[in-house]
Amino acid sequence: MTVLDDCSTNLVANEPGGSVPSAFRSPRRAVRRLVACLAAGALATSVAQAATGVTAAETDAAFAAQLVRVQTSTAADKDRLGALGLDLTEHAGPTYVEAVLHTAADRDRLTRNGFTWTVRIPDIGKRQLEINKIDKAYAAATAASPLPSGRDTYRTLNDYNRDMAALAADHPKLVKSITLNHPSLEGRDVKGVEISDNVASTTDGKPVFLMLGVHHAREWPSGELSMEFAVDLVKNFGSDSRITGLLKKTRVIVVPVVNVDGFHQSRTWGDLVDTREVDNGGTVTVLANPGNAYKRKNCRLVDGTTPPPDQCYAPYNRYLGVDVNRNYGGLWGGAGAGTSPADETYRGAGPFSEPETQNIRELVSSRHVTTLITNHTFSNLVLRPPGVRKTGETVDEAAMKDLGGRMAAQNGYQNLHGYELYDTTGTTEDWSYGATGGFGYTFEIGPDEFHPPFSETVAEYVGAGDHAGKGNREAFLIALENAANSQTHSLVSGKAPAGAVLRLKKQFATKTSQEEQPGRPKVILDTLESTLVVPGGGKYTWHVNPSTRPEVMQHRLKVLDQDPSREESTTVTTAGWQPQNKVQREFTVTEQGIGALKVNLDWPTPDDVDLNVYLKQADGTLKQVGSSGNFINEKEEALIDNPAPGTYVMEAVNFASVTSEVTFKAGLYGTDEQVFGDGLVESYTLTCEKPDGAVLQKTTITVDRGKTQRLDLTECTKAFRP
Repeated sequence: MTVLDDCSTNLVANEPGGSVPSAFRSPRRAVRRLVACLAAGALATSVAQAATGVTAAETDAAFAAQLVRVQTSTAADKDRLGALGLDLTEHAGPTYVEAVLHTAADRDRLTRNGFTWTVRIPDIGKRQLEINKIDKAYAAATAASPLPSGRDTYRTLNDYNRDMAALAADHPKLVKSITLNHPSLEGRDVKGVEISDNVASTTDGKPVFLMLGVHHAREWPSGELSMEFAVDLVKNFGSDSRITGLLKKTRVIVVPVVNVDGFHQSRTWGDLVDTREVDNGGTVTVLANPGNAYKRKNCRLVDGTTPPPDQCYAPYNRYLGVDVNRNYGGLWGGAGAGTSPADETYRGAGPFSEPETQNIRELVSSRHVTTLITNHTFSNLVLRPPGVRKTGETVDEAAMKDLGGRMAAQNGYQNLHGYELYDTTGTTEDWSYGATGGFGYTFEIGPDEFHPPFSETVAEYVGAGDHAGKGNREAFLIALENAANSQTHSLVSGKAPAGAVLRLKKQFATKTSQEEQPGRPKVILDTLESTLVVPGGGKYTWHVNPSTRPEVMQHRLKVLDQDPSREESTTVTTAGWQPQNKVQREFTVTEQGIGALKVNLDWPTPDDVDLNVYLKQADGTLKQVGSSGNFINEKEEALIDNPAPGTYVMEAVNFASVTSEVTFKAGLYGTDEQVFGDGLVESYTLTCEKPDGAVLQKTTITVDRGKTQRLDLTECTKAFRP
């Protein structure tokens, strides 16, 4: 497709339809837009080629963008696929990863590298047209959706900004508008809301829950669910005792659209895939060409350079930009991050090179964010750190897995490590958890599309089927309860002069993936700095994150002996069984002091069987002690630490399988503990200051997760004069 084709597909006369963005509402403005598009074409194409090495043949080839499922039977295949710079989705399993092929060059890259694939959506432009028609019908038939706001269509960027402003204007004691520090590359403000009882207070020391949406431009539901949670909290404060209690204990910050430029392009182009009226009675047809509707990245066309006006909007620049969820500092530049601006997972010129990630870095670094959720689409997943397999489990694995499981039980998602899809580096929660110790998760919302029909997004929030009345709303509330729970973070308390400013600060080096990218920065300097004004009466309690970062803490992991002390294997015939059918076998433990019982479940077909393990009680009832529910064709394994003597019941459940047999294998293992981490102890520096910044006392404090550090600020009290 030529630049002329790309411009003109937006301006072809045809039949009537709905409304258009302002640039297309007048025939004269439409012509001016076309002329500007044509004039910019040669420059933009040459800049793009110079920056990326993409040839004209690759950019001009007529090709219907499509969603495909690429076969990756081994971890090595996933690594090879990740290195190609294609637009990989978060929908993946043990034997596949789904990807968007935007051009014939993308398709040819797969072929040249020996990959095979099946097509899931043959033309995403036509699918966008279909979604637009479904959404139009839903809006026409719906007076108010079940969402807290009652909305029946996806928001635009202006809608988000108006809704946030209205929340703050209508509820000034509960909601405060915030504007993040850095405008976007196209000059847009990045806005959010802060929600708490007595939101203007600077003296309450509450823990912070942070919710983010739309790092990736096309992932519209991630912004909708973030915004609806904000509306939900505000709407129900004072009438719902649970929400009221949580907002008295916490501060909630919601930034529904992190990547404002990319989202604006995606959302605008999404509307254009349709037939529209213009104001002179004529018509304009926007053909089923998705343009930027499936844009992933931000608007950085050339590293270190602000894009010229309108260039991000141009569809021939769709493949340029930085993936801002690969631009954070933690392990920046390693596995799963592209090295070229044309790569869909391009990491950027350096860690935090983009205004979008600078904004979130500064927000997190200036608050004690004890729990964070960053929303994405799609795959029905709750993901937790780490994003790279080789780093091993985190020091907080047990607690983070438990919270992930409790959230996933509400929405029906899978509860996984980030690396269980494929390795990624430079992601939001890997950096935030590594830098602050605050728990962080990615939600991949919905089963199979970046922005599905709006009615499906409604169902993801309120829940549907077995999860009706729960859904992501309940999962978010559980996360907010975790943010409020002082056992999952730390406390600093004591007495100090009323009106004094307490400042906590620490600086440290965050590792990047320099060993994988020679010549790049090995570490970056991170700074955490936050303040609290001492309330009247002089007593304060400050909810903070632990002073020692997780990665430097020494922790022990239990490692099984190579060989079992005893093992039994049993094959059971399951011919003709149906979904939810179950078969059981028993395994008796008579030994005392066993380190672990490991139960494996295997079957010959490429489908899905789940495993449960129970301990038979004295009255014959069964108490569940283990389970495993992995992806399709990923075999199941459950580990029971320090198993008590007794009879264990192993249960295979047909989730979606046609297998004629399953094999249980139970083994008893001795265990050993291995030590990980440097065993360092880190401290905050605390200063007690006058309001004008004069330091009256300085001390260091060390505080662990779930602990309280009480401070003696006698020097500050003696020296303070209001």
